Amino acid sequence: MDQYQKLLAAVEASQEDFVKFYDNKNNAAGTRVRGAMQALKALAQEIRLDVQNIKNSK
Repeated sequence: MDQYQKLLAAVEASQEDFVKFYDNKNNAAGTRVRGAMQALKALAQEIRLDVQNIKNSK
């Protein structure tokens, strides 16, 4: 469940920048959102590989 908590924390950490970009049209926040999405993509891939390894080891 540690992976799930890391995923939630990453999403919650980017919430303020999402609001700033989509509601306030702050372009700098958009850059931070893109960076956060890239980090989430990497984390998601890490979780996918972990799940696959656990599944295949049974």
